[in-house]
Amino acid sequence: MNSIFIELFDIKKIYPVGKTGFTALNGISLSIQKGKFVAIMGASGSGKSTLMNVIGCLDTPTSGKYLLDGEDVARNDDKELARIRNKRIGFVFQSFNLLGKQSALDNVMLPLLYSGDCSRKNRRKIASETLEMVGLSAKLRNKPSEMSGGERQRVAIARALVNNPEIICADEPTGNLDTQTSHEIMEILLGLNKKGRTIILVTHEADIAAYAERVVRMRDGGIL
Repeated sequence: MNSIFIELFDIKKIYPVGKTGFTALNGISLSIQKGKFVAIMGASGSGKSTLMNVIGCLDTPTSGKYLLDGEDVARNDDKELARIRNKRIGFVFQSFNLLGKQSALDNVMLPLLYSGDCSRKNRRKIASETLEMVGLSAKLRNKPSEMSGGERQRVAIARALVNNPEIICADEPTGNLDTQTSHEIMEILLGLNKKGRTIILVTHEADIAAYAERVVRMRDGGIL
């Protein structure tokens, strides 16, 4: 259970801005064990979201090595990265990123559609069960506009879970929520971690980071 799952070696990410470029990550080395709950903290512009995007295969490093379960994914092409994201990683964002015209059920079914592994009937069944798991079995037909912020974030968590990923990447998942709802969302993530999922959480709030068993603090593209 405690094997090294995520390994970053001297990861740099430089965005082409001006003549010199902007260095978002400046030589990050980090190891995360399977099944751990890790919070990445730092001020705005510290590089924490860029780091999570690299870990989540949403972005590729400019240089360095990234081993995910022993595979060097930093060298993978877009198609291969998309496969990894769909099968192994679930994402939860501050702004929920739900499709406004689709029901909660349709939003959660979407990753299953992309994976192409099961029939529509099975997709509906799996999505319904996943929404029930986050306490939304009564809201399957509701659209995001008919839900509270906390309910929308639960839909987003269900969507992140529907392909049964090993890793959940959550970027400021409580940023748009009130204090009580924030802690309800964190309890869901904590419960998922206790069931064996690796959780990578980006936050600037100390009370939210306190849910994690390890806190990585960043400043100016590096780890403190």
